[in-house]
Amino acid sequence: MTDHDLVRQLRVQVADRLNEQRRRDQATGVPAMSVEDEREYARSLIVQVLEDHARYEIAEGRAPLAADDEAAVASAIHSALFGVGRLQPLLEDAEVENVDINGCDNVFVQYGDGREEKHPPVAESDEELVELIQVLAAHTGLSSRPFDSANPQLDLRLPDGSRLSAVMNVCARPSVSIRKARLGRVFLDELIANGTVSPDVGSFLKAAVGARKNIMIAGATNAGKTTMLRALANEIPDYERLVTVERALELGLGEYEDLHPNVVSFEERLPNSEGLGGVTMAELVRRSLRMNPSRVIVGEVLGDEIVTMLNAMSQGNDGSLSTIHANSSLEVFNRIGTYAIQSREKLPIEATSLLVAGALDFVIFLRKHNDYTTGGEQIRVVESIREVVGHDEQVLSSEVFAPDNEGRAVAHAPIASIRDLEQHGYQPLVHGAWN
Repeated sequence: MTDHDLVRQLRVQVADRLNEQRRRDQATGVPAMSVEDEREYARSLIVQVLEDHARYEIAEGRAPLAADDEAAVASAIHSALFGVGRLQPLLEDAEVENVDINGCDNVFVQYGDGREEKHPPVAESDEELVELIQVLAAHTGLSSRPFDSANPQLDLRLPDGSRLSAVMNVCARPSVSIRKARLGRVFLDELIANGTVSPDVGSFLKAAVGARKNIMIAGATNAGKTTMLRALANEIPDYERLVTVERALELGLGEYEDLHPNVVSFEERLPNSEGLGGVTMAELVRRSLRMNPSRVIVGEVLGDEIVTMLNAMSQGNDGSLSTIHANSSLEVFNRIGTYAIQSREKLPIEATSLLVAGALDFVIFLRKHNDYTTGGEQIRVVESIREVVGHDEQVLSSEVFAPDNEGRAVAHAPIASIRDLEQHGYQPLVHGAWN
């Protein structure tokens, strides 16, 4: 078992030597090391520090670390400096789906097969846990994000694509939740293969993206909305220019240049301690329209940016995508109305309904449930798809794909815009059966 006291002690020595080298470089005018060069240099420093430690142990008449233990300590030091400390093994475990931390020693891990297990502490104290999160917040994302008594909430994307949400001082102990990005480079064909969508629904979604339909993806927390958004985005041709707007960068569409070589990713910026410098989601969506986008993708709608986004969809930015929290495909329209009435424009329900009717084409609803045929493994499925067909004092919609007896979306009603979809390869089934 790794000696975390030793890791902390040696990490300080490595950090001191690294900072000393930075100061020397700055004093002599040597260009600063790149991130990768600094990490490689830190590895050499770790080797030096471990050699010094081994010599000290021998001089004191004690046995030095065994080779395997030394390798584990070296990895832990590097993770503490550049990674996520003791969280690193959990992020590297492909089977881990969610990590919930209610204080440093109260850690629960959920796995993809439905298991939930208690995990050893991820820090020696709550103060050390907060320090770890502060380091991540300072070096992850487009700008440093504060996490302290004046800013007790934090959302950010970890280097591996996982989402981290943390709070402090509003609960008895610091609380952290991490949702793993198990599927980063994901395509609709993979979602067909794993049962998230039927072949018919998959063909429909490909055609809807190709036909530049405006799509809202809905579902509860952890229902698979972001994964579906990535899969739909990966159906967009590589010659299109995408502008993404997110609270914390997580989509990572620009990381795959072969799929999306022309991507601009906007991230909301929080105000500083004086209340200055903040850039809201609504402002970023508005700015995105001036960046010559082929499509605008809003990672998650949670507030007044909904009005700006719907305006963007209805003003020529066809093919836009977004996600929203909702408990059904029909509830999406009520949720949009609630956000809109809270916006700066304070749109009444009637005006919001008109805006939705002129902007949205389809709503996709996903639900997560246990598949007892595979031992209770949690699976995510598209349960319902609604088409917005008009307005008559409220949004008129038709559930073109409705849940069958197993809760999976199957063909249910005629599609009003079927000709557009047929031009992009969709051949509707006469009955709602799977191929």
